[in-house]
Amino acid sequence: QVQLVESGGRSVQAGGSLRLSCAASGNTYNAYCMGWFRQAPGKEREAVAAIYRNNPNTYYADSVKGRFTISLDNAKNTLYLQMNSLKPEDTAMYYCAARPTAGTWSAAHEYTYWGQGTQVTVSS
Repeated sequence: QVQLVESGGRSVQAGGSLRLSCAASGNTYNAYCMGWFRQAPGKEREAVAAIYRNNPNTYYADSVKGRFTISLDNAKNTLYLQMNSLKPEDTAMYYCAARPTAGTWSAAHEYTYWGQGTQVTVSS
């Protein structure tokens, strides 16, 4: 089992920045791929970004490319999402997820472990 706890969400003005954190504990070797997803009210959960342990490549949704940066501190078992130039459409509950396999980074159903989420609200 892997436990994931997100933090860092809050209300911010458009154009502002936030950094989300996701602390992983337990059998973290099962967190080979870690990602961020988000879900706005009335909308489906969507993939935001993902990263693989021991792999420099990162993956992003088109809607956040150039504004968001995902990173992983292996020593601290903590995943981050730096969000810059925030827009009202970024408002959502943000979830951290992890899985022991490679697969398709954006496929939510392939992720085994999920956090409880942290709310990000961007006002215009």
